[in-house]
Amino acid sequence: MAKSRTELMVDRLRELQVGAPDIAASAVVSVDGLIMASALPSDAEEDRVSAMSAAMLSLGERIATELGRGALEQVYIRGSEGFVILMSIGEEAVLTALVRDGAKLGLVFLDMKRAAEDLEKLV
Repeated sequence: MAKSRTELMVDRLRELQVGAPDIAASAVVSVDGLIMASALPSDAEEDRVSAMSAAMLSLGERIATELGRGALEQVYIRGSEGFVILMSIGEEAVLTALVRDGAKLGLVFLDMKRAAEDLEKLV
């Protein structure tokens, strides 16, 4: 039986996390703030993650545009316990990743970019 679009997105998120062990969790969120697919831990509130991701993406796009920095590619937030990284998936969605402290961000960004390109075909 063929997999649904959501199942294919979840599979790709899991591949991302296996290939980049510094990524603890990930999700695909619509620009409207709805979860499209997730590989989040059971204690994560999907609704909260999706709403905050959409809000940060919107704010990041506005800042990049108004300050003449071109099209938004990514937003990242560093906390004492690690990072939250958001990367655009085309015009309709965002890839959100929870990244461990001490991660090699160059590799994380590369893996996320590849995943975002694959996910764009499914969104």
